[in-house]
Amino acid sequence: MKKHNFSAGPCILPQEVFKEASEAILNYNNSGLSIIEISHRSKDFVDIMEEARSLALELLGLEGKGYKALFLQGGASTQFLMTAYNLLQSKAGYVNTGSWSEKAIKEAKLFGDVVEVASSKDANFNYIPKGYEIPSDLDYVHYTSNNTIFGTQIKDFPTTDVPLVCDMSSDIFSRQLDFSKFSLIYAGAQKNMGPSGTTLVIIKEDLLGKVERQIPSMLDYQVHISKGSMFNTPPVFAVYTSMLTLRWLKKLGGITAIEEVNEKKAKLIYSEIDLNPLFKGFAVQEDRSNMNATFTLVNEDLKETFDAMWKEAGINGVNGHRSVGGYRASMYNAMTMESVAALVDVMGDLERKA
Repeated sequence: MKKHNFSAGPCILPQEVFKEASEAILNYNNSGLSIIEISHRSKDFVDIMEEARSLALELLGLEGKGYKALFLQGGASTQFLMTAYNLLQSKAGYVNTGSWSEKAIKEAKLFGDVVEVASSKDANFNYIPKGYEIPSDLDYVHYTSNNTIFGTQIKDFPTTDVPLVCDMSSDIFSRQLDFSKFSLIYAGAQKNMGPSGTTLVIIKEDLLGKVERQIPSMLDYQVHISKGSMFNTPPVFAVYTSMLTLRWLKKLGGITAIEEVNEKKAKLIYSEIDLNPLFKGFAVQEDRSNMNATFTLVNEDLKETFDAMWKEAGINGVNGHRSVGGYRASMYNAMTMESVAALVDVMGDLERKA
């Protein structure tokens, strides 16, 4: 039976990417070698890294605008630390919209004064703060664009002279934004781009070199830029698979094309959540995420029945995070409309049976 995988991450990738990557595991480019055994200094892999970095900038519309793309290790969790290490000289601002924002704030406090510019903690992060002011004396202001746990997404980013830093791990490449508003973007690959193991960092070069502290080489963006993302042995397979996914997205029509698909998927499931009296959405409507739909049962007595029904339908990974409970349907770029419809059908069947 086909599995409909709504896992929050690591998540599904396009089938053609799975196929090409699996073939490369056995024999990459008819070399007689696996992609995971070729030298990272070989022309084959240097070409892969260069294409991956170039595609990332192209798809985001940042080519020729002073940005560099890096593929690093350590996930977004290491970027919580690296952004502050490289950018925080005296004071930084953070918009606190959930668990990942809180973790980023914790790391930044090791390096300087941190101001919570705004927070939605008062309502268990079920909305995005609005109407706040950004102090002009900040080294940068940090956002988490999409909150996987709570199912919220920032729809509009401010215009400010303060550099914008954004963790886009769970919605990178999923919707069109003016990415040139950001001075630094980072994203773990395992949601919309590839397998776990690599992290994309997009950084405007003129942002760097302003802190007085000495930065360890492995945590210094300038070192990684100078070495073309190969200061140390890179995660070869994760970078290769990410490159394949970016190729797939470009062939599909880029971010504009996938955004249309993502909006249709979100509309389908949220319509069911709103119209079906057995379910209730967690996030406020205007801040709902197109990537992660969070919802609960109105009557928990139906949980056992509903769980059995979606499992029987081949659905996987819809249990909600413990911070929210209920259910979470993660609908990243590679999620098909067919899979979303399968979940919606089960929700409708539950209503008919109840």
